[in-house]
Amino acid sequence: MLRSLISSTVAGLVGYTATKAILSSKLRTHEKVVRTNHAGRDVSLVEGPAVSAGLVAGSLLIEASRQRAATLLVTTVAGGLGAVDDFCESGDSKGLRGHLNALAHGQITTGGIKVIGIPLASIAAATILLTGRSSHGLLPSSRAAAEQTWFGSTIDVVVTGGVIAGSANLFNLLDLRPGRALKAGLLTLAFMPHSHGLTWVPGAAIAGASAAAWPDDLGGAVMLGDTGANALGAALGTILTENSTATQRALVLSGLVGLTLLSEKVSFTSIIESTPGLREIDAFGREVV
Repeated sequence: MLRSLISSTVAGLVGYTATKAILSSKLRTHEKVVRTNHAGRDVSLVEGPAVSAGLVAGSLLIEASRQRAATLLVTTVAGGLGAVDDFCESGDSKGLRGHLNALAHGQITTGGIKVIGIPLASIAAATILLTGRSSHGLLPSSRAAAEQTWFGSTIDVVVTGGVIAGSANLFNLLDLRPGRALKAGLLTLAFMPHSHGLTWVPGAAIAGASAAAWPDDLGGAVMLGDTGANALGAALGTILTENSTATQRALVLSGLVGLTLLSEKVSFTSIIESTPGLREIDAFGREVV
C-alpha cells in the first residue's frame, strides 16, 4: 500500500508537470487559452488539462477495480467536457440556471453539454461503484422485498451520481480566485474520514496534482478553468461516495444542492471575504496584486 501511495502521488505530480510543460510550450499564449482574471491579469488555462492529466495518471494506480474504473470515467469525462466548454465555448449563458434555460429553449451550448454529460457519467460511475452491494445488507426473500431492494438501490445510484456531479460543479464555482479550489480540495482530503484501500491512493493522486499546480495557481499565472475544476471535484466526489453510507451520501447531496442554489443568489467570494477564518485561509499564499 505504501508503494501504491507514493506511486500515485508521483504520478499526479509527473502527469501535471509533463502535460503543463507540453501545453505551455505550444499553447500558453494562444487566444483560446488566455483569460482575464478577477484582477485584470491575463492567465493561462493550461493548468486545467495538466491537473486532469495528473489525476488520471494517479488514478490508474487505484487497486480496487470498481473504484479505479469509476474514478477514471468521471475524471476523464468531467475534464473533457470542461475542456470543450473552456476552449470551444458557445452561447452566452452562465451558471447552472442559464445553461438549463438555454436547454429549455432548445439551445445546445458547450455549457449545456457539460450540464448533461457530467451527471450521466456520474450516474454511470455510481452504478460501477455500487454494483454487487446490497443497500440494506439483506437478501430479498420475497417479491416485495426484492422490489424494495431494487428501488433503494436505484435511489442510491442516483444520489451517489448526484454527489459526484455536484462536487464537480461546486469546485467549478469555487475556481474564482487563485488557489481557492485547490485549497478546498486539500482541506476536504485532510478532514474527510479515511479508509485503508479506499481513500489513500486516489487521495494521493489529488494531493500530487494539487501540489504540482500550487505555485503557479497561487501566483495567478494559471487557472484551473472548467477543465481542472470539474475533474478535481469529480475525483473528490468519487472518493466521498465510495467511503460513505447511503445516509451520508444523501446528506452530502443535500448540502451540495443547497450550495448550488445559494450560488445563484449570492457570491461565494463575498461570503468568504466577510467571514473571519475563511478569509485568511482563502488569502493564504496568494500573490498580492
